[in-house]
Amino acid sequence: MASAPRRREHGRREMKETLITTAGLARLSDELERLRTEGRREVAERIRSAVSTDADVNANTDYLAAREEQAQLEFRIARLEQRLAAARIAEPDAGNGLVDVGERVRVRDLGTGKRHVYELVGAHEADPAAGRVSVDSPFGRAIVGRRRGDEVVVEAPKGRIRMRILGIDSPVATA
Repeated sequence: MASAPRRREHGRREMKETLITTAGLARLSDELERLRTEGRREVAERIRSAVSTDADVNANTDYLAAREEQAQLEFRIARLEQRLAAARIAEPDAGNGLVDVGERVRVRDLGTGKRHVYELVGAHEADPAAGRVSVDSPFGRAIVGRRRGDEVVVEAPKGRIRMRILGIDSPVATA
């Protein structure tokens, strides 16, 4: 089972390690590569185009907008680089029978009878609409370390939700 995030030195600042699944790492790496190549190329072209249309770049709103877009792009790139530098790959032990980060969990809501499938992921890759739930969420905290057949109580914003773990599946291989 994954342990609590550790801290490590990076330059002068201390960074908190964050858990990430291999699929989440691939998504972040792909986004970073796309922003470094296509994103920078597109913004540079907008700046060149804006400069060529007006002699006074300080009065050129297209140029100013493109420079603002460039600043936002570089901020996003720096943020992704920091996340990747602080990332620690979650390595679930599929054979131990315990729910862990990176595994898919099948549950039944005991109040409604509805079945759900969730993938437990690190905080930065959570996307509840896609079924990726953060290990730091109320659901994640309630279910990590539990076994198939266990009943858990999730302290959700809407109130307590009782669930039974129906199964624990290996990590999802798709990014």
